[in-house]
Amino acid sequence: MAPIPPSQKRPLGNVMVIGGCGFLGHHIIAQLVEDYKCKVSVIDIRTVRNRRPESDGVQYFDADITSMESILPIFEKTKPDVVIHTASPTLAGGTKELYRKVNVEGTKCVIEACQKTNVKALVYTSSASVIHDNASDLINADERWPVIPAKNQTEYYSQTKAEAEHLVLAANRSESYPRLLTTSLRPAGIFGEGDVQVLPPIVAVHFNNQTGFQLGPNTNLFDFTYVGNVAHAHCLASLALLTTSTLSTKPLDNEKVDGEAFFITNDSPVYFWDFARAVWKCAGSEKDTRHVWEISQDLGMAIGGMLEWGFWLVGRTPKLTRRQVRYSCMTRYYDCGKAKRRLGYRAKTGLQEGIERSVKFILEERKAESEKKGQ
Repeated sequence: MAPIPPSQKRPLGNVMVIGGCGFLGHHIIAQLVEDYKCKVSVIDIRTVRNRRPESDGVQYFDADITSMESILPIFEKTKPDVVIHTASPTLAGGTKELYRKVNVEGTKCVIEACQKTNVKALVYTSSASVIHDNASDLINADERWPVIPAKNQTEYYSQTKAEAEHLVLAANRSESYPRLLTTSLRPAGIFGEGDVQVLPPIVAVHFNNQTGFQLGPNTNLFDFTYVGNVAHAHCLASLALLTTSTLSTKPLDNEKVDGEAFFITNDSPVYFWDFARAVWKCAGSEKDTRHVWEISQDLGMAIGGMLEWGFWLVGRTPKLTRRQVRYSCMTRYYDCGKAKRRLGYRAKTGLQEGIERSVKFILEERKAESEKKGQ
């Protein structure tokens, strides 16, 4: 895609990306630098990876978002107009204590810092999982579906993301700080360059010669969303909030972005194992479905349970778990119509192109690692 001429770049003022060295965060920064007129700063617990070239003028700050003493001086120094808060442990990479500390307590600190420094817009990265009980199917679910109460939420990660989202939306036009506008984005199944959760395990299945197995009959539609599209949605939400902040009257209820949550998807749900096979094909697989052995969900759950028990005895986690079986067999896709109507969102990168880009990135990383070991 051709670069946007400087004269056509839309202004966003001073933008701070929290978690800007993470998977999603650094993709957001790339789009901000390339497509918008703004000055970008980054807060992350460590800022050594995924950094932009110095010529881009991005400022990096190592800080702990769970500490006001750590982040408030940075807010006061950079004076952000917009804060995009993406920082979070991964779904499978944290403890309950870490999820609560970062997702809930950290978000409280971010909100307070925004309020104390007159930030105009706060965009929060929530999760599509906040409306999912991890057992029921989600069929074209939209924002009218209720957030799962904590007592019924089996994923503590999702519970803390829901709590953080509630805090962010409650801070919108608050009585004490009416100038702060907030919104929450709920991306579904993010994958892309730098992804550590979705694609690397799928690619590993190909290299381990395990593509002949399939959990369930592959009749379940699932949403996977390319990270560049999620980054695009964050930029659009930032622009929408900034525009709203200049209005003398509040937008109509059916047009407003502030105080609202939005599902973000590729708008192209796909059968779960079709997605995996598209990944394997890009990685070099030539096998077709004639060589596939289907394992029923019940059998998969039994095998996963036994593996979890056996590996628990030796303090390890198996490659196949009951959680993985559930996710491989459930239907889970969303309606992103609200984001299309109010944010003007459209997926800029199709699913197949996103897969091709992402697998190419993984293969190049594997090659570089192999060459490094061979030296």
